Amino acid sequence: MVRSSEDNEKKNLVNKLKDVEISAPIVYGNIAFWLGKKASEYQSHKWTVYVRGATNEDLSVVVKRVVFQLHSSFNNPTRVVESPPFELSESGWGEFEIAITLHFHSDVSERPLHLYHHLKLYPEDDSGSMSVKKSVVVESYDEVVFSEPSEGLFARVQGHPAVIVPRLPAGFSLPPVSAEDADKRKRMDPKDNPLTQWFTIFSEADELLKLAAARQQVQAQIARVRRQLTLIDGQHQQQLKPPSEL
Repeated sequence: MVRSSEDNEKKNLVNKLKDVEISAPIVYGNIAFWLGKKASEYQSHKWTVYVRGATNEDLSVVVKRVVFQLHSSFNNPTRVVESPPFELSESGWGEFEIAITLHFHSDVSERPLHLYHHLKLYPEDDSGSMSVKKSVVVESYDEVVFSEPSEGLFARVQGHPAVIVPRLPAGFSLPPVSAEDADKRKRMDPKDNPLTQWFTIFSEADELLKLAAARQQVQAQIARVRRQLTLIDGQHQQQLKPPSEL
């Protein structure tokens, strides 16, 4: 019996790869520019909020659309972006929390991912003067993990720069990538985004160093609390001694 191509596609979507995980490193945040002489009381900054690949790869291989929930004072505060780049530009004067919801393709995940980002317009150093040439960039790095992907999904993201995939066992064959997906992979160019020059450069080594530094800070705080508890316990024991022992 010969299966039709449609039957094969359905089979590839159903067959799960047990004990296999793929991940997509993402960065979400905002970049803001002061408008300088063009600034007004309610329009002081031009800003863009976005979700991107760690080095600005095209996330549309796994992400279908992104929904940005702005402050209720904006016209149409629920903004939906259906294609890359997954970003939204606006202007205003106030900082607020933006809810970001990632919706994935049906073969990736049926559950959306909810993220939250606090829009930052002003530099941390208030003493520094603002400049129209100086941007404020605030970004967060994360990795979205997809467990037990289908054979079809694994084949589709194999070799794609936006997705980290493990090495499959020897002799394991994957279904071929469709011509449409192959064409999309050729067309993408992360350098096309004009904001690239302002983006933070993330790497696994940088993240490991940050985690190590944070772990050291936590360990130092734990040691400090332990010393304080030991001191308090000693003082308490001293107070409990009978007068004859003092």
